[in-house]
Amino acid sequence: MATYFFFFIFLIISTRTLAYDDSCSFNSKKGNSDLSVIHIYGKCSPFNSPKPSSSWINTVINMASKDPQRLSYLSSLVVSKKPTNVPIASGQQLFNIGNYVVRVKMGTPGQQMYMVLDTSNDAAFVPCSGCVGCSSNTLFASSTSTTFGSVDCSVPECTQVRGSLSCPITGSVVGSSTACFFNQSYGGDSSFYATLSRDTLGLANDVVPNYAFGCISSVSGTSIPPQGLLGLGRGSMSLMSQSGSLYSGVFSYCLPSFKSYYFSGSLKLGPVGQPKNIKTTPLLKNPRRPSLYYVNLTSVSVGRVPVPIAPEHLVFDPNTGAGTVIDSGTVITRFVQPAYEAIRDEFRKQVNGTFSSLGAFDTCFVSQKEAVIPTITLHFEGMDLKLPMENTLIHSSATPLACLAIASAPNNVNSVLNVIANLQQQNLRIMFDTANSRIGIAREVCN
Repeated sequence: MATYFFFFIFLIISTRTLAYDDSCSFNSKKGNSDLSVIHIYGKCSPFNSPKPSSSWINTVINMASKDPQRLSYLSSLVVSKKPTNVPIASGQQLFNIGNYVVRVKMGTPGQQMYMVLDTSNDAAFVPCSGCVGCSSNTLFASSTSTTFGSVDCSVPECTQVRGSLSCPITGSVVGSSTACFFNQSYGGDSSFYATLSRDTLGLANDVVPNYAFGCISSVSGTSIPPQGLLGLGRGSMSLMSQSGSLYSGVFSYCLPSFKSYYFSGSLKLGPVGQPKNIKTTPLLKNPRRPSLYYVNLTSVSVGRVPVPIAPEHLVFDPNTGAGTVIDSGTVITRFVQPAYEAIRDEFRKQVNGTFSSLGAFDTCFVSQKEAVIPTITLHFEGMDLKLPMENTLIHSSATPLACLAIASAPNNVNSVLNVIANLQQQNLRIMFDTANSRIGIAREVCN
């Protein structure tokens, strides 16, 4: 089996103001809610991770290799015929391991866990002690937590769990004490078995009591996130919903460049410390997939030229799931094929060079032409986002090659979704305000 590299970027939450004298210090102002970000390959990473053996362009290609699976997963969610509001995805749905994880503390006393951060899922699950097949040496010891408890089949949350439930028909009767067990698929080649549970979730100095999550007891396959997943989606079982009034439904993050060695990007929870003057665009609601952050992308420009994209390739349609979402788990931005080809063709026309393909990228050229690279602008309702050059091109460290860091979505029957991915979000402050149904974007140097 080929060696797999996990290219996570770790969102490290500090529980107090840190002021070390070395170059890995995480300095924060008093009262500031910034949460530091460290790359797994950086000097300050708490993990002994192997450095990438190839160039950064190949690193990104490897990271993006599962993007098609993730887009298929997102598409499979939005074309569901039944409205869903669930803590964990269906056993038939595909997940993808995210590129960012958040450090949390589970239980009482708190046990440190690094969980994948995912803005398109409400799911929360961690591997628990005794887990068979789990890849992490760090397992949540539920037996040592004084606040841990399993969720009965009689509790409403259990009826919202999609997948293979192990509740008897009588489990819905009030007073039943049957634990809520379930099986779910993950990543297309993996699955896990878990108990729906509750415990305290610690974030910096904050504690979210009775947080519902899946306590994993067995794993099959290699794609399960080693220390679990934390959902920041819009649904009723996400972190924002389960934290109640603690964060007022507001959070933001600033993701550093993949290439940065030292990282000082941040995750901010709650309205305090968010940008005052930030342009916003309305969030759109899809009752068939309430977790996704849909926005109204109205058009795209390359340089000063509006790209001729047929409206049906951008318009939001809750019946089919079509439209545009902002997602933290996809690596490179993907447009449905007709929209992507229109953007790509106009980009090539203005660059006017010789192009080649490399991995997911089909518009690569010698970087000397970078001086004439046109700016790509995403036009949202009420807000324009001009992509900085670092968010537009990905460079090879071994050759003078640069590639347009955007690609086509998988060309299949469910290919109706455009996804604004994390490479295009780097060095930007992305603010999610679920209470006021809006997303804001502002330029910020995260590194």
